[in-house]
Amino acid sequence: MTDTYDLIVIGAGPVGENVADYAVKRGLTAAIVESELVGGECSYWACMPSKALLRSGAALEAARRVPGAAEAITAQLDVAAVLKRRDEIVSDYDDGGQVEWLESAEIDLHRGFGRITGPKRVSVTAADGTVTELTANFAVAVSTGTAALLPDIPGLADVQPWTSREATGVTEVPESLVVIGGGVVASEMATAFASFGTTVTVVARGGLLSTMEPFAGELVGAALEKAGAVLKLGVSPTSARREADGSVVIELDDGSSVTAEQVLVATGRTPRTGDLGLASVGLEDGDWIAVDETLLATADTNKDDPWLYAVGDVNHRALLTHQGKYQARAAGEVIAARAQDRTVDDAPWGLHVATADNEAVPQVTFTDPEVASIGLTEKAAKKAGYDIRTVDYDIASVSGAHVAAEGYAGRARIIVDEARKVLIGATFVGQDVAELLHSATIAVVGEVPLDRLWHAVPSYPTISEVWLRLLETYGRPDA
Repeated sequence: MTDTYDLIVIGAGPVGENVADYAVKRGLTAAIVESELVGGECSYWACMPSKALLRSGAALEAARRVPGAAEAITAQLDVAAVLKRRDEIVSDYDDGGQVEWLESAEIDLHRGFGRITGPKRVSVTAADGTVTELTANFAVAVSTGTAALLPDIPGLADVQPWTSREATGVTEVPESLVVIGGGVVASEMATAFASFGTTVTVVARGGLLSTMEPFAGELVGAALEKAGAVLKLGVSPTSARREADGSVVIELDDGSSVTAEQVLVATGRTPRTGDLGLASVGLEDGDWIAVDETLLATADTNKDDPWLYAVGDVNHRALLTHQGKYQARAAGEVIAARAQDRTVDDAPWGLHVATADNEAVPQVTFTDPEVASIGLTEKAAKKAGYDIRTVDYDIASVSGAHVAAEGYAGRARIIVDEARKVLIGATFVGQDVAELLHSATIAVVGEVPLDRLWHAVPSYPTISEVWLRLLETYGRPDA
């Protein structure tokens, strides 16, 4: 390996891997720096293990909703088998396969902690203390992601709470668990542990899934309560302590308290930039890194000789793995284009921009029921000044839902921009709705007119028939 590359990427998660890969495909040389496992948070401590923990319970519940299958179920979830499958999916926390991929992609790996020491310069401190100085000919891309945010609650740090890492890496399931937070991580982990038989209590000041359509949190909350979870919404923790028997007591601002074997904190994320060396180039250590549409840092230090990029969660545009990988493709392409003095396509929806980050972000929350959404909610669309019409439909009325499950509970909503007669948002809640999302994403990103959507015929009998019912509820624009 050399110490000079066209591009240096700090962070070898899926975002950093894609930045480097796309740049190399365009003819640049690239190195990637990683202090933990190649593959990053998503592969070992977030997306993949969490979905492994959720999938078995969801499959079991889906079977219980179908007569014939339900009668064949004679036992509860095998938690040990679930954890074993989780270990297989995270490759037993061994990144050998990911390292092989880097080698095949002709990307050099420098193991150690990467720190920016000046424009286009990165030092790498290995586990044994050895320091390697790297220099970039053209660009440095920061893809270090985020870490769990620990709220300032007296005593909370002292009880050594779980974050998402400990929850997804669990080896012994607790008998009881308090989940602090009501977002995606909190809702998913509450769902998973409830399926394991853990007594779950959720404490969420702002309710469940509060940034989504209100019915999403309502339906997920109802399902959690049906699974035995206790929801304490609209209240906040005021203190935490661990008792002599090892249990954790969380005092709440309504005067009540909750006691459990363990507590999981899922109240937000903070950027992994605290010791990154940003101050050496005029930025603030520990801050999010603001970027333009081409993922180029907007800091003054980057004006005369643009070289610093921030890609993925660390730029705070859209904290989702798939959105970070989308940004990475644009970043890798534009870094190469600028290095090779090629034209930069930075018009909206161009090759070198991440336009979808603005109002076309898809997301699936893998609770039971699932929540799948794209674009703007009704509230967000109104705030943005759109003239909208909101259309709702009960998914349980669709024939495909009758086939899928008895007692199907679900709801769909589309947000129509009345000026252009196109969708700017959609939300689906229900069993198996994740697979509806990409059709909605194409409709939003492609700005497909409603009169053309009438010709996208849903197969019968599938849950996708809800598309036809939503259009019928809206009414034909040419009628």
